[in-house]
Amino acid sequence: MIYFDSAATTLQKPAAVPAAVARAVASMTTPGRGDHPAARAAAELMLSLRTEAAEFFGVPEPDSVILTANATHGLNIAIKSLVRPGDTVVISGYEHNAVTRPIHAVGDVQVRVVNARLFDPAQMAEGFEKAVDEKVRAVVCTHVSNVFGYALPMDAVAAVCRRRGVPLIVDASQSAGILPVDLGRWGAAYIAMPGHKGLYGPQGTGLLLCGPGQRPKALLEGGTGSLSRQQDMPDFLPDRLEAGTQNVHGAAGLLAGLRFVRSLGLERIAAQEAAVMGRLAEGLERKGGYQVFAAPGGSPVLSAVPRDTPPEALADRLAERGVAVRAGLHCAPLAHLTAGTSETGTVRFSASAFNTVEEAEEVLGLL
Repeated sequence: MIYFDSAATTLQKPAAVPAAVARAVASMTTPGRGDHPAARAAAELMLSLRTEAAEFFGVPEPDSVILTANATHGLNIAIKSLVRPGDTVVISGYEHNAVTRPIHAVGDVQVRVVNARLFDPAQMAEGFEKAVDEKVRAVVCTHVSNVFGYALPMDAVAAVCRRRGVPLIVDASQSAGILPVDLGRWGAAYIAMPGHKGLYGPQGTGLLLCGPGQRPKALLEGGTGSLSRQQDMPDFLPDRLEAGTQNVHGAAGLLAGLRFVRSLGLERIAAQEAAVMGRLAEGLERKGGYQVFAAPGGSPVLSAVPRDTPPEALADRLAERGVAVRAGLHCAPLAHLTAGTSETGTVRFSASAFNTVEEAEEVLGLL
């Protein structure tokens, strides 16, 4: 199978990832719940994951790196920690439902949407400059669109937030492990990311990076192995946000995936994925019959709308021929509305570090 659906989940994993999970299953239990070797090994693993992730993502304190179930989990914590009914929030026009639904669930929130043209970072930056004022409680912004591979001008957005004193929440679902993501550089309040996409970890893992001075709201209460006599959740991280037994087995795989990314380097990964998707975009343009949405300069994600067949039909036809892609709205109806594809949806192709230009050529031969 040729797998071009890594924007959903990377299927091909480094061999070290399943090996790390297997070792953890065989030798680790729960950190902070005992002083025996299996518990100590789990605690050491969790500390290693927090420490290495903090170094990689510009987090001052390793304890501010929280293990989550996925990016959606982290975004829910971040949004519900900052946003209250009656608040005003600014988002981009390319957000995933993992951003828009938690905001909607808070209730009575005024949402200002920056509807800039696709692949126009200057207009996007200008839009945030105009939208963010003293009434805004938080800015929530995706780093890279999961539909179109559009990298938003996060440095500019972060600069606006810093000047106005507005907390920034970043959805790094499509950028972590591919592009530089730096909490300190952006001055972000929170950055959420999945473990199972560009970090090559198992499903059921993610990270929430918490900025200095943040007091996140616990979505779950329960045992933490600390301050067990009190009934309030601990007020310190990571314990405040990690009630119950952590996914140590998943964390082991995530740490192995993170080390794989660090060993290859972001530039090499991004260049490889951009080359593969660039060849696919070029080929689709030459064939004709497709409206192609590909980021200038390259991206691991591109979308296309076939002119003579529904996107779902094309995706089904490719699946029958051993090619995995995704068609539809990609849980991001706002992005499609902004780009003008909400009526049809798109076929999305997305690469990982394991894809090749030769695979792109083979797919083009099937179209």
